[in-house]
Amino acid sequence: MRQILIKISEPAQPATPSRLWQLTHPVWQLGFRPFYLLAAFFGAVAVPLWVAHYLGWLTAGVQFNLNWHMHEMIFGMVIAVVIGFLFTAAKNWTELWTPRKGHLAALAGLWLAGRCAMLFAPSLWTALVDVLFIPCAAWPLYRVLKKSGNRRNLFLVALLGMLTLANMSFHAAVLGWIHLSTMVPVQVAILIVVVIESVIGTRVIPMFTRNGAPGLTPVVHPLRDQITLALLVSASLAWIVNLPPLISASLAVVAASALLFRLIAWQGHRTLHVPLLWILYLSYAWIPVGFYLLALGELHIVACSAAFHALTVGSMAGLILGMMTRTSLGHTGRKLIVGKLEIALYVLIQLGAVFRVLAALATTTALHDNGLIVASVCWSAAFILFLIGYGPCLMQARIDGKEG
Repeated sequence: MRQILIKISEPAQPATPSRLWQLTHPVWQLGFRPFYLLAAFFGAVAVPLWVAHYLGWLTAGVQFNLNWHMHEMIFGMVIAVVIGFLFTAAKNWTELWTPRKGHLAALAGLWLAGRCAMLFAPSLWTALVDVLFIPCAAWPLYRVLKKSGNRRNLFLVALLGMLTLANMSFHAAVLGWIHLSTMVPVQVAILIVVVIESVIGTRVIPMFTRNGAPGLTPVVHPLRDQITLALLVSASLAWIVNLPPLISASLAVVAASALLFRLIAWQGHRTLHVPLLWILYLSYAWIPVGFYLLALGELHIVACSAAFHALTVGSMAGLILGMMTRTSLGHTGRKLIVGKLEIALYVLIQLGAVFRVLAALATTTALHDNGLIVASVCWSAAFILFLIGYGPCLMQARIDGKEG
């Protein structure tokens, strides 16, 4: 295991002499490199800052309030990973270059400007700077998909457009332009990202299982996949438009059951010997858990916060780390082999999800706050380990000499 970890952090070929600010630096060669690094670093520091503010340990300075926390976890960190992944995947789908070099650096700079604006700038300037990022990132994605005739994935651009509208609604609510709780557009964005996770996961998890665990044959039925997606979208829409609780809860239970049944058919329980697979299955399983909790929340049995943290910390963060490690290895020319470091960060993020959901379900302030602290430590440790293990290879050229 020790040799594997050394290989990850120290490529066989010499590092490029380019400096980070030079556009020839490897970090600007493909979207996953800068956005994975930025998202991991931001995730590692943002959650402890929010928890410290929430517990009253940090009271002066910039605005680490609830609006900042909700917005930045989704429209900041998660969106960075989504864009980095889609830029990289679209390069494979189309064989056309997505933003790189100066274009990629400019987009990364725009993302950073949004994060700074959310902390320091007046609300109007914050909205103007922050809202620009998703459409500026979606446009080049749309161009390469259209140019290549890859219509199958154009829906992803539409979903990015919906995320832009949700972000605009958030800022409009903060500015008082519309009478809407800021929590609503954030929850809409969470559910949109869950739909993206479901679609991408349906495509790749069975394939990864067949390739990474010979002998396993996930049972895939296209019609069942379409029905499951339709149920997931219906349950999400029911929550968004605030249908009567009994209807929304019923749809959430049906969608969760369909997702769970399909997950069992993929034979994820037989992948425990392959960490790169079980992290995807375990994280994906948080989606049905989240929708079961959403049904209970609709009926006022549990706090809705438990459902949305199951979807964000459990499914999103788990899938983010699972896919970031996999794509970082594959797209830097390394073998898809992981060791103790990866297992540690996978376990940490799952423990973080468990403690965060338990904190939301806690019946006393002490239990809630202690669960929040433990979840924060697990979360940050997971992303710090990713930066330690994968930061060097993301900053260096592919070891096989290929571009990207």
